[in-house]
Amino acid sequence: MKFNELFTARQQGISNQRKKTNKTSIRHFGYNQAQFGNRYPEHSPDFCIIELDNNMMQKTIFITGASSGLGKATARLFQQEGWNVIATMRNIANETELTELENVTLLQLDVTDLKQIKETVEKATSLAKIDVVFNNAGYGLMGAFEKLSDEKILRQINTNLLGVLRVTQAFIPHFRAQKSGLFISTTSIGGFMGFPLHSLYHATKFALEGWSESMSFELKKFGISIKTVAPGGIATDFAGRSLDMNRNPDYENIENKVLEQMDLMMQNASTAEQIAHVVYEAATDNKDQVRYLAGQDANALYERRLTVGKEAFRQEIAKQFEA
Repeated sequence: MKFNELFTARQQGISNQRKKTNKTSIRHFGYNQAQFGNRYPEHSPDFCIIELDNNMMQKTIFITGASSGLGKATARLFQQEGWNVIATMRNIANETELTELENVTLLQLDVTDLKQIKETVEKATSLAKIDVVFNNAGYGLMGAFEKLSDEKILRQINTNLLGVLRVTQAFIPHFRAQKSGLFISTTSIGGFMGFPLHSLYHATKFALEGWSESMSFELKKFGISIKTVAPGGIATDFAGRSLDMNRNPDYENIENKVLEQMDLMMQNASTAEQIAHVVYEAATDNKDQVRYLAGQDANALYERRLTVGKEAFRQEIAKQFEA
């Protein structure tokens, strides 16, 4: 049999086997045993078969804060793109949409609970090889720093900052063992510049940006990457249930101005689905790049800051908010 005839026969055999077993077979310079019998046994040095279950070829993403907004949109997008998704949230009993999707697993996780983080990461890594961890859980804290309670300060830091650090730390040994892995964290354009009455929120997002850059050097030699996605406004319920607003009469004038500007900002906000596509880009482009700005508003603000300079930009913001 000529080589081209052998190749055609071999490909036909692979096609038939896929239909029967849903497995991918890679035959290396060998005959198809089903067609040519035992004359060329599988253990022959000239005959090599590698079979991979198609499910094993799928990549898996682990997502925190997947109950709504960007987290849920990202879970849906990756599932549509053929990924396995492990979506985590504080209360999985309330979730009805993601439970209907194939290849989506829900796990309970409160990122402020260190014990639960460790248990959930162990559970997730027992279910699948995790390729990407998307640290998305977080919320906004608004209010004059002077008036914030210690409880509110700690909750913001524990959720937006320590939650990301602890989830990442729990996954690093698994990524080191498999010599691959990618961490992506949701930061914000507020991780590059500040606005009034969001000082604690900015503190967590600035911290994540600097931490991620530093971590990129630590992790690179192990085949592990780390990235951030920094959106501007997202047209979700962030200004509702995801915003902890703390008003005080001593700061009423600037509070009203900030709320007025937030309303204007949300008119130009990106959808959660648009930002999810940036997350997907970061997860799949294989670039040695840490930061991804997401949304036209975020890019416009960043470009303006670069153009006029940091202090001139800060003065523009002060004028805008009458601060």
